[in-house]
Amino acid sequence: MHLKKIIQLVKDRRESLQVTQEALAELSGVGLRTLKQFESGKGNPTLSTVQHIADALGMEVTLTIKDLRTDQ
Repeated sequence: MHLKKIIQLVKDRRESLQVTQEALAELSGVGLRTLKQFESGKGNPTLSTVQHIADALGMEVTLTIKDLRTDQ
């Protein structure tokens, strides 16, 4: 999944729960500036940061690694 789609899913979830960016930053332990950069697509969040945000929103992050050389 591309980062733009992840950002949109997070924003949509936050807004549907009526959670402000300030509240989400506090709930997730992610800095407000970092969260704002993430939601604006200007940041380069670590997987850990995305996980903290997702946890605070009741979302799940899964990671799949495929060896494309053997997928045919």
